[in-house]
Amino acid sequence: MSVNVNRSVSDQFYRYKMPRLIAKVEGKGNGIKTVIVNMVDVAKALNRPPTYPTKFFGCELGAQTQFDVKNDRYIVNGSHEANKLQDMLDGFIRKFVLCPECDNPETDLHINPKKQTIGNSCKACGYRGMLDTRHKLCTFILKNPPENESGSVKKEKEKKNRKKDKENGSNSGEAGQRNDIDAPDAVDGDDDDEDWAEETTAEAQRRRMEEISEHAKGLTLSDDLEKTLEERVNMFYNFVKFCHNDKKAQKYLLGGFECLVKLHQSQLLPRVSIILKDLYDSDLLEEDVILAWAEKVSKKYVSKELAKEIHAKAEPFVKWLKEAEEESEGSEEEDVEDEDNVEVVYSSSARELKMETAKPEKAEKEEEDIDIDAI
Repeated sequence: MSVNVNRSVSDQFYRYKMPRLIAKVEGKGNGIKTVIVNMVDVAKALNRPPTYPTKFFGCELGAQTQFDVKNDRYIVNGSHEANKLQDMLDGFIRKFVLCPECDNPETDLHINPKKQTIGNSCKACGYRGMLDTRHKLCTFILKNPPENESGSVKKEKEKKNRKKDKENGSNSGEAGQRNDIDAPDAVDGDDDDEDWAEETTAEAQRRRMEEISEHAKGLTLSDDLEKTLEERVNMFYNFVKFCHNDKKAQKYLLGGFECLVKLHQSQLLPRVSIILKDLYDSDLLEEDVILAWAEKVSKKYVSKELAKEIHAKAEPFVKWLKEAEEESEGSEEEDVEDEDNVEVVYSSSARELKMETAKPEKAEKEEEDIDIDAI
């Protein structure tokens, strides 16, 4: 039987599932132990090595753990019920699997052996951050990085070994053959310092600094900030005018607007309605796109809590937009009724065509006097 990876989500159609944990107690007395029968399948659903949750159980229970990778046996010493371990697994998922931004389990761990840090990246929302390494399991993870990180760790070790060999001069006897054999090593970046060391004069350093400064100018906005407010607004308008008549681009613009509010929440959150009104008046957002966005709160770009706040602040503008739409529909109906009462009047003496509203004719019975004697 499968359960939701994030068991705080009760939606039966939640797409992230994992097998329910199966535990089997073996042995007696001091040799009693709990074998997690389907740990490989559970770990695969979490995109983590099976050793991580097993070791997590050991850390939480204060028990020894054993890994028999060849036979897929993952053991925690002592007798432990499956339900207890399942609840404990929720703690592991919350700390080491779920994204802190969007609560999705589509995350990868990244180990930096030099800084002894564990990074966390989410493929669902793009989040990148660092794990809190105070838990005992983090020491185990740093010593046993995930398989997707093993290549980078191996490269790091090879790099250090090559540097040690350089310092010890172990390759000095092969200097004559190095150009033919080891030329590809420069791609790794180990010989970058030699390029800078070719010329160390003050003039050469000055030229390099000028070159860096020229490249850095392209990364700053100093020239644009010196322009007038009107010029900068026009620059922004030219940048986002691709949204005109493109509803998909307008949806992305709304997502970007939510991200911008997240970055400058205290300044922009109170002005959400005003900003949306300006974007609407500038034909950058169409009415139906805004109304469709307002109907559903999404956590695709920001947290659900912040998305709710943004929608709440946008409510006055959305309400105004709906009322304006209803009024325009009502006025259109009135115009149609007026058109039915219009009569074209032709005059031979008139130079221009005039249109007059036709007045209903009174019944002849109302105009004629009634002769009582004739009745």
